[in-house]
Amino acid sequence: MLVDSADIAPSLLAWYDQHRRSLPWRAEPGAPAPDPYRVWLSEVMLQQTTVAAVRAYFESFTTRWPTVEALAAAPEADVMSAWAGLGYYARARNLIACARTVATDHAGRFPDTEEGLRALPGIGAYTAAAIAAIAFDRPAAVMDANVERVVTRLSRIETPLPRARPEIATHVAAITPAHRPGDFAQAMMDLGSLVCTPRKPTCAFCPLATACSATAAGDMEHFPVKLPKAAKPVRRGTIFWLECDGHVLLQRRADKGMLGGMRALPTGPWTTGDPGLAEAPIAADWSASGGGRHVFTHFALDYAVVAANTNTRDAEGEWWPIDRLDQAGLPSLFARAAAQAHSRSLAA
Repeated sequence: MLVDSADIAPSLLAWYDQHRRSLPWRAEPGAPAPDPYRVWLSEVMLQQTTVAAVRAYFESFTTRWPTVEALAAAPEADVMSAWAGLGYYARARNLIACARTVATDHAGRFPDTEEGLRALPGIGAYTAAAIAAIAFDRPAAVMDANVERVVTRLSRIETPLPRARPEIATHVAAITPAHRPGDFAQAMMDLGSLVCTPRKPTCAFCPLATACSATAAGDMEHFPVKLPKAAKPVRRGTIFWLECDGHVLLQRRADKGMLGGMRALPTGPWTTGDPGLAEAPIAADWSASGGGRHVFTHFALDYAVVAANTNTRDAEGEWWPIDRLDQAGLPSLFARAAAQAHSRSLAA
């Protein structure tokens, strides 16, 4: 059963005006819409990433590149390095492509409709709806994981995710008001984050409790219904720490593929079997220096770290000062491997 927006929007907006999260990319409730550049940047960063993790990156990016034109003019390597540690690196490559498209094809102005926004690189249905609502006050149906949880509980939607998303979108569209749709979208996100939480939701403090079917039935934590996750396949790989006179060898990964375009420690193939020292940067006396498991979106990597010293810099790549390795912009996998190898080197 669809919930009437007349029963939802006023209560939720009143709650939002008092309890909203203070976030650097937001405008005050009822204030003029924020800069579309800041909305877009935050929404891209927030994809599959927590607010806590994004905040510092957002402030760093907007200080370094305060406009979409500034970001568009930045060297791609600088942007990728600044993104390091935030994960899902395809987002960073799409970020650069989108900024350049907006700067060159749209005179630095983001399109103000969902259709126009979806035509930009890296902007899908959710991000387009969020930008349209928050930056341009369009009555778009904005859906993230928090909104999905709120809506499936409001209407006790039994269809499991991800199949339920079209049904959820219909419900979201039905309750989204024409007045303050951007604030409403952010209010739904905040409600899911602060009150309608995955475990032990605080329904006694929810402004929508009297309209919520799951609250009435007492089965809030049953929603949203999710299909069992398939086990991730496991691959194995070797990461190489090659040291020479206070420097370590780094290589730029290919633009296409996992962690594309990022600086990284050399690594061999990631396979189902043990690759050993395949594709080592040089023939050397490699010794074990660490390892662990790193979980990507579609697979888990069991990696071994091996280290060696060399007196020459014949290997292909970039020799980076070890005492400035934190400035190399290594993805988290390689930053962790580097820390393991370097600590072993210092202890030796």
